Amino acid sequence: MEFAGIITEYDPFHNGHAAQLAAVRQAGAQCIAVCMSSGAVQRGGVPIMPDQMRARAALEAGADLVVALPAPYACATAEQFAAAGVFLLAALGCDTLAFGAETPDAAALMQAAKLLCSTEIQTLIRENLSTGQTYAAARAQAADHLLPGAGALLRTPNNILAIEYCKAILTQEAAVTPLPLPRWGAAHGGATGAHEGVPMASASYLREHTPEEWAPFVPAAAMELYRQAVADGQLLDPQRMETALLALLRAMPADKLVEIRGISEGLENRLAAAIHDACGLEDLYARLKTKRYPHARLRRLVLDAALDIPEQLPLPPFLLVLGGRRAALSRLKQARLPVGTSLADLVRTGAAAQQIGTIYSRTVDLSSLCRCKIQPMGLAFTAKPVLL
Repeated sequence: MEFAGIITEYDPFHNGHAAQLAAVRQAGAQCIAVCMSSGAVQRGGVPIMPDQMRARAALEAGADLVVALPAPYACATAEQFAAAGVFLLAALGCDTLAFGAETPDAAALMQAAKLLCSTEIQTLIRENLSTGQTYAAARAQAADHLLPGAGALLRTPNNILAIEYCKAILTQEAAVTPLPLPRWGAAHGGATGAHEGVPMASASYLREHTPEEWAPFVPAAAMELYRQAVADGQLLDPQRMETALLALLRAMPADKLVEIRGISEGLENRLAAAIHDACGLEDLYARLKTKRYPHARLRRLVLDAALDIPEQLPLPPFLLVLGGRRAALSRLKQARLPVGTSLADLVRTGAAAQQIGTIYSRTVDLSSLCRCKIQPMGLAFTAKPVLL
């Protein structure tokens, strides 16, 4: 390992993330690149803190480069999220991909990934889906049938994403070695804990509390950034996000919903009816909910509809640099994709870049509208990179 990559959200950056960066460095990485969700996040919303704030927190804690995993890939399924992140880090020149897992066994995770790439399991998954199971349950049951024990790996959140990373490495034939690391101190979405005497809490736990309550669980430098963000009105305002999303959804013609990513099996009709009658986001999700579709998928579907994200997208066409240490910037010269700090320059590199840049900018504009203090449009084009 010489140049390691991490795919992440840092929403917000906390002690567990700092511990992971330190572990990757201790494992031998000379340079660490972070591919960070930008504009949107995978749970189907916008980040609690702006992108530049999260990028600076990562750099101050030990990352060397931060590149964007831009919407629409940042708010996609685990498979699409992982595929885009692996593609970008491989194009940047990373030789290792580090990630957290409940089962930090690279061989077992790669074996499960190979199983998911087989045609045999796809047949079983379809059969299980026909019984009314969710996709996650149908896949886990099919995996257990073909490889006893594999299903257990597909029932925990970090392992699921870890296997998708391994699957992306396999399908893309990326020259990247997986480096799974244990999740320390606090489970995903769980209660607080500790690792080597350092208090730990998951990002989902922190998002349920006020920023001032984060202090024990985030690095001191990050806490200062968060306090400044709160003072500047840059914290996410959930009520503003709710109003913005509902306004976008109500303005969309119902006949366009069939073109949105994730729409299938007549779901566009259910979504149109829910948009018409819903009096809030939670009400909208409740009207959409069925046994077949988990809450996370519905949240992403709603965001995709609000942002008019189409079903078919190219692989990420550029590397947008959000920040870096000056000593690491020379690494960008070896990138196999157009790379830079200016979105305006990158979108001129081709039709795919124009398409993704437009969606990304639209998402950042939404994010800017959802802050306690509303920000102007166009920040995706005008924001300056963080340089240390």
